[in-house]
Amino acid sequence: MSKIKKGDNVKMLSGKDRGKNGTVSLVLAQGADARVVIEGLNKVKKHQRARKQGQKGQIISVERPVNISSVQLICKSCGKPTRVGFKVDGDKKERICRKCSATI
Repeated sequence: MSKIKKGDNVKMLSGKDRGKNGTVSLVLAQGADARVVIEGLNKVKKHQRARKQGQKGQIISVERPVNISSVQLICKSCGKPTRVGFKVDGDKKERICRKCSATI
């Protein structure tokens, strides 16, 4: 089970968007080199070539992945950035907030 999942609200801890909040749109691989893509954050300009005859090239803005260690989950109940803990209840494993002990 992953600490950060798609749809989670997170806060950026480092980089040019430090302190901003966003929603995780994609989680890439688990483990030490895990990365996440956050909607509206860590945007970079990308030059795109013309694909067809008569079409113009353009500069588009895309969201780049950031390391999963650069984001912190925001608890839904207390609204604070928190570390994620786990609680095993029978055969279920749940994520919990380390600050208010609420299930995420």
